[in-house]
Amino acid sequence: MFSGILDLPWWGLVLATLGLTHVTIASVTIFLHRHQAHRALELHPLVSHFFRFWLWFTTGMVTREWVAVHRKHHAKCETDHDPHSPQVLGINSVLWGGLLLYRSESSKPETIAIYGRGTPDDWLERNLYAPYNGFGITIMALLNIALFGLVPGILIFGVQMAWIPFWAAGVINGIGHWWGYRNFASPDQSRNILPWGILIGGEELHNNHHAYAGSARLSNKWYEFDIGWAYIRMLAVFGLAQIKNVAPRT
Repeated sequence: MFSGILDLPWWGLVLATLGLTHVTIASVTIFLHRHQAHRALELHPLVSHFFRFWLWFTTGMVTREWVAVHRKHHAKCETDHDPHSPQVLGINSVLWGGLLLYRSESSKPETIAIYGRGTPDDWLERNLYAPYNGFGITIMALLNIALFGLVPGILIFGVQMAWIPFWAAGVINGIGHWWGYRNFASPDQSRNILPWGILIGGEELHNNHHAYAGSARLSNKWYEFDIGWAYIRMLAVFGLAQIKNVAPRT
């Protein structure tokens, strides 16, 4: 059976999967969330476009749609108009059906028109990324098979396709408003799931984010670690990012 160009052992396949999905998580938290949705930082055009390409390639998400849905979540948080509130829809509906809720909201033209302003609208976005948002993941599936082999490639592709819908659309939008600890008495039920924001790029610190939505750093207490913020600091050192807003330490 074809074992792929790389012919990795099982542990190599696991590490490759974790590495690929981690780049996707970093792209979501740095580019989509902190840069595009909240304008907490500016990114160098090369870095910005890498993240945009990677998300098209690995998730098929359209920048304007993601940003619009997220901004509406903040504007209508935990009301009947919130796209994904476990307080309104129930924890199971959001945790396991987050992708369906996202697709339902992102298909509404009024949501995109009101909340999607200021997102990329260049030639690539209009002619490739938005209209052919399924083309990238098709290429990725074929490349996975070529690099890792038929069965491992298909399994890795499946993990990549489920990673963001489960962790971002399900866990953060669901558990992040249901269970955990709170540093701030924000006017919603947002929670910090864990004090170390590694698995989901720092998004685990969700209560901190709702308290200071425009902050490029999601950690606040001395014992909290936001790996997305660490990446942003590294980009800033090399002149590839400009930090605009940071929440005060408490």
